[in-house]
Amino acid sequence: MEKSEKGLSLWIDAVRRLRRNHVAVVCFVVIVFYLGLAALCAAGLVFPDHAVTNKDAAYLPPSGDYWFGTDIFGRDVLARAAHGTITSLIVGFFGSALAVVIGTFLGAIAGYFGGLIDELIVWFYTTVDTIPFILLIVSFSFVMGAGLYTMCLALGLTSWVGHYRILRSEFMKHRERDYVQGATALGAGHPRRIFLHILPNTFHLVLINFSLGFVSAVKAEVILSYLGLGVEPGTPSWGMMISDAKLELARGIWWSGTAATLFMFFMVLAFTLFNDALRDALDPKLKSR
Repeated sequence: MEKSEKGLSLWIDAVRRLRRNHVAVVCFVVIVFYLGLAALCAAGLVFPDHAVTNKDAAYLPPSGDYWFGTDIFGRDVLARAAHGTITSLIVGFFGSALAVVIGTFLGAIAGYFGGLIDELIVWFYTTVDTIPFILLIVSFSFVMGAGLYTMCLALGLTSWVGHYRILRSEFMKHRERDYVQGATALGAGHPRRIFLHILPNTFHLVLINFSLGFVSAVKAEVILSYLGLGVEPGTPSWGMMISDAKLELARGIWWSGTAATLFMFFMVLAFTLFNDALRDALDPKLKSR
């Protein structure tokens, strides 16, 4: 594992740099808030009645009882938006994780071995990359049916190309370095060199790309749910809330779409800014700054 100039490990040094970045600290607190909110909602400790309907309370404006009003079925909009956090986190985490696993594995073996293996994988990813990203996801949704786990699978299987290209180029550089040659001289096999020597020295890129993929997956879930190709009807989703709000705006019902938009805005903003700070903290070129 690479060391910083002061002899600290890359990860300890990165944590110290992040702690000195006030924007990163604030974004981390926001991310922890979303994670805690999702956990509390999933456990039924907050907003347990998010799905309870009350036709007599339909379209109530924001008030002390309902901070973001109610929807057409009399459901608390704030509660629906809070439970939509669960959907976004599940899609963001599992969709991005699957893409990172695929991209890391293919990028590692293509960059390390080169030759025919590299050419075959390059041909495969080039073929996938020529198809517009959103059309691939829509096709998966049509074939497998709308659903939360279908969307996670579709996002993971269609968004690994960018991460693959980065890992492939890094493995091409690292396979010729002295520490890899030393491991070869000591009798280390290919799997050991790939996963125990090179991969730990490129893992910061895996972490950064996972964060980037998380944001993309959250936005894709909102877009697909807005188009009716995302989660099942009735599942709390920011995309579904925004989709329902497009017709309500003409009647002056603005609060449903506003709640979902604000929840999505702050999550995406926090993850994006934190990812920028994480990239700067882990970039060896910025250590001297």
